[in-house]
Amino acid sequence: MAEEKEELTRLREGIDRADDEMLRLLSERAQFAHRIGEIKQGNIYRPEREAQVLRRLVAANRECGGLLPDAAVQRIFREVMSACLALEQPLRIAYFGPVGTFTESAAQKHFGSAPVFSPFGTIDDVFRAVEAGNADYGVVPVENSSEGAVSRSLDLLLTSPLMICGEVMLRIHQNLLSKADSVDHVKRLYSHAQSLAQCHEWLNRNLANLPRVPVASNAEAAHMAAEDPESCAIAGEGAGVLYGLNQLASNIEDDPNNTTRFLVLAQHDAGPSGYDKTSFVCSAQNKPGAVHDLLTPLADHGVSMSKFESRPARGFGGSRWEYVFFIDVEGHRRDAAVAAALDDLRGRAGFVKELGSYPHATP
Repeated sequence: MAEEKEELTRLREGIDRADDEMLRLLSERAQFAHRIGEIKQGNIYRPEREAQVLRRLVAANRECGGLLPDAAVQRIFREVMSACLALEQPLRIAYFGPVGTFTESAAQKHFGSAPVFSPFGTIDDVFRAVEAGNADYGVVPVENSSEGAVSRSLDLLLTSPLMICGEVMLRIHQNLLSKADSVDHVKRLYSHAQSLAQCHEWLNRNLANLPRVPVASNAEAAHMAAEDPESCAIAGEGAGVLYGLNQLASNIEDDPNNTTRFLVLAQHDAGPSGYDKTSFVCSAQNKPGAVHDLLTPLADHGVSMSKFESRPARGFGGSRWEYVFFIDVEGHRRDAAVAAALDDLRGRAGFVKELGSYPHATP
């Protein structure tokens, strides 16, 4: 027993020494970041640089056999970088709100907790805030693995001057929340329509006869459930904590791999990080084989395509049946192969608009 106490004392003293050393190194890192800010005299946030740092640290963690999982290493160092950036001037982040939504979680996953986060009621308002310079960056959803594309985000990308400088992948776990302590005491269910679709089979099995009321967002659903004790809501864990709701059931989404992709928008895109995507939108000329012509430059230059999405050309002066095509490819638009493919495409397509190059999302 005495030996165990002595060992515990030694281990705790070791932790204290490690903590002191980490604090010294954090202060040193903050000084480096502060000096970079003085030299650059402005926003020192570089999406490609952060992506490179996180990849390097994850690789180093694996090489040294670190006990912390990769995701934990990324979260810790994202917060360190976020705090160092805030020494100059906290970033202003607009996101599709209200507070408690998955978009807020995605914004915090990408930027850490140090920025000033501002919720906006519509995706349009997020675009406008960044376009007007009232926010440095905007975060909006663009597609869900179960329910497909977020149409409004794509429509605005077509006409907005903003560019994509980052992406966030967020696993979506839906929960049944209520002020009540049992589903036996609830008479109605609030939820966003997309979440109702994502939980359709679970609801049919467990709450088939409960009236379902679509609302503007899951955070709004949680807010309404907090004010209506005879109701429940489908929302994320954060919304439940925010509004003091009981979790009656967790992870009720039908697809356990349900994931939403979010875009980070700015007045610029990102520089090459070594592992990037490029997004662009184009239209096909009105002739036989036109869509095939759009894909030929990618094949000719060995560029891999990861997404191909057709959309009506709303707000772009097109005819009723004219379509545009949103395409994601592997690589940065400054890479020789991607640049050559885009150059060839301009001679074949009705128009081509580059939406930006950016690092692949971290897990």
